[in-house]
Amino acid sequence: MRFDFNTYDFADTETGGNAVAVVDASGAMSWAALKAATEAWERRARLAGATAGVPLAISGHKEAAFLIAILGCLRLRVPFVPVDVINPPERIARIGQLVQAGLRYDAQGDAFVPGSDNPAPLAETGLAYIMFTSGSTGDPKGVQIGRESVSLFAGWIRDCLNLGAAPVFMDQMLFSFDFSLFNWVGALELGGACVLCQRETIAQRDTFVAYLANTRINVWASTPSFVRQQLFNPDFNHTHLPDLRVFVFGAESLTPTLAEELWQRFPQVRIINSYGPTEATCSTTWVEIDPALRAAAPNPFPIGRAKPYAEVFIENGEISIAGDHVMRGYLNRPDLNASRMFERNGKRGYRSGDLGEIDAQGLVTFRGRIDDQIKLHGYRIELAEIDATIATLPHVRAGATVALRRPDGTIVRLIGFVEPAQTGPAGLQPLPSGLQDWKAILGKRLPPYMIPSELVACHHFPTTSTDKADRKQLERLYLEARLSKKPES
Repeated sequence: MRFDFNTYDFADTETGGNAVAVVDASGAMSWAALKAATEAWERRARLAGATAGVPLAISGHKEAAFLIAILGCLRLRVPFVPVDVINPPERIARIGQLVQAGLRYDAQGDAFVPGSDNPAPLAETGLAYIMFTSGSTGDPKGVQIGRESVSLFAGWIRDCLNLGAAPVFMDQMLFSFDFSLFNWVGALELGGACVLCQRETIAQRDTFVAYLANTRINVWASTPSFVRQQLFNPDFNHTHLPDLRVFVFGAESLTPTLAEELWQRFPQVRIINSYGPTEATCSTTWVEIDPALRAAAPNPFPIGRAKPYAEVFIENGEISIAGDHVMRGYLNRPDLNASRMFERNGKRGYRSGDLGEIDAQGLVTFRGRIDDQIKLHGYRIELAEIDATIATLPHVRAGATVALRRPDGTIVRLIGFVEPAQTGPAGLQPLPSGLQDWKAILGKRLPPYMIPSELVACHHFPTTSTDKADRKQLERLYLEARLSKKPES
């Protein structure tokens, strides 16, 4: 049995019903059980008021119930809006209001609750889902992905990646992080299994490896940052995970150093690198690191060539993408749609904001960002959204955020700056006494991965020629202040 993403229905139902389809912390679910649970969820959703074309938010973490709700929405033609509970309740509620959701399904409580004060059908029809990413205005922005885009994505996994029969996918990425799409779409399209990994399991390294070994995972898709964390565990190797045969990376640059460390641990493993913003349905380019590319060892590795259904080109140094997998536009943001979207050869196009190069073989290499958007552990973050939230702290005039990087460009952590409303001496200063609870205050509006690890005060932010906070100057001030501190005797 499998799930066909062309028809959005279960297929080949006469065989394989007893095979495992989904695993979570509570146990394994067979394909037959998954189908029955999805049909039961649909009946409850209809009774609760779910309607085709009216979005339905899904909140939870990595429960089978979350995936069941996704499949139910796809079958009912109800656009789903995934939101992980890592987000504070205020942000979850705000997303429901922005999308005018008819309902929110609480996957952890197995309950339907109101989704917004004013539910309404979407102006855009035929959507599979709306995924919210960090927004520079202080509000998250909704990316509208059509059903045709998900069908193309599933076909690429099926026809191009040669993952074998009924592969088992490790899925630790949040359902609200579009890269997770690779795991559950791939597993279900190929009639395999999706192994959902909760934060609590991942936090216990021995338990995590044992969980992956017992479920016999074959495909590992993650950010390079996440796999780098696993390398601290000496048991993360072929001996303990003998069924693991493919690594798929995305959302961050992949270096030869990391790839070589993996080949030392897993000598026969395949490594695939990929790239694609949320606006282009998870990925647009891909390349397998073959012996020639491994020997050349460019740093970083290229992000690949365009998929069969995609066109990728460089315009003024910027990576631009065209094809039917490109989003249908940002939700209620005509300003962004006008500046970021275009039409090319009758296909939707998107200007990514990523800098890149294409060589004679068609391989694209990522070279950074045009703006202040960053990737931290794979999460896409608009620094301006953090700035705006910091500025809401009591007795603060303005906020700014700096991403500290290693020499190879990898972001280590975020440092926040406040400009107090009350004037004071120039340079970095201790936080005013009224800001001791700043992390708790920011945590009511931002998920943990967007909260700076440190907050410092700076009277009179240095500014750029366009009168914006000068992040480079703030970073210089911060580093100079830290270097000037004498070690305690």
